[in-house]
Amino acid sequence: MITTQNINQVRAQILAWRVKGESIAFVPTMGNLHLGHMTLINEAMKHADHVVSSIFVNPMQFGATEDLSAYPRTLEADKLALSQAGVELLFTPTSETIYPKGMQQQSYVEVPEIGDQLCGASRPGHFRGVATIVCKLFNIVTPDIALFGRKDFQQLMIIKAMVDDLSMPIEIMGIETIREASGLAMSSRNGYLTSEQKNQAAQLKTTIDKLCLAIKKGQSAPLAIKNAQQALITAGFTPDYIELRSTKDLSQVTDNHSELVILAAAYIGDTRLIDNLCFIR
Repeated sequence: MITTQNINQVRAQILAWRVKGESIAFVPTMGNLHLGHMTLINEAMKHADHVVSSIFVNPMQFGATEDLSAYPRTLEADKLALSQAGVELLFTPTSETIYPKGMQQQSYVEVPEIGDQLCGASRPGHFRGVATIVCKLFNIVTPDIALFGRKDFQQLMIIKAMVDDLSMPIEIMGIETIREASGLAMSSRNGYLTSEQKNQAAQLKTTIDKLCLAIKKGQSAPLAIKNAQQALITAGFTPDYIELRSTKDLSQVTDNHSELVILAAAYIGDTRLIDNLCFIR
């Protein structure tokens, strides 16, 4: 596996594959890899001749009070895992490589409306940071296909919208959430949780499942959501939001919508967890 911090080296290797007519799949990450990430890599192998990954803890998507400095960094273990999985090129840039003029002077990408709600409302500037770094990485790697986990459902929707709006010739594939035995969605931030908190955290998925069932049985959405919020509080969470939206564009649900998604974000202690569930009413 080639590992480089150099943009020109990435582009040279991509060009060498392109002149042979070979295709490229891309899995961008922030490292601290778990089974969810490796599932993306394994799926990428099925869709292209070469798989490229990146590890970059992107400061632009962290707020002033968030955990940038504490975010787990396990580069050597990650490199080994990616190499063993068959990744051929790993891009590990520094902040200076990505933002040579500093973030304040950096041009940025912003996806309106869909990026301003839910996690976007709770974490101002977060999705600007996500869209900007993904756009930059796409311009460097120029993949045919890029894979993202559906756990970050709003992020996936934003990236799809950005690619469509900016006419990028990239297929975006969302891969189902990988879960621990308890049902807890796998996340690098799960490492912040104590054993007791991890047991509590599994109730996020349970609450979402119960909310889905209540809505399918005909309970009004406002009442079902109110009950779900109370269930999270009872389970030891501090809810940020739990919402019912259209899977098409995250708009508010009307009687005409049948394809729905429940999205939730909640804190256990200082750790913010997210999860979602798509279903048909």
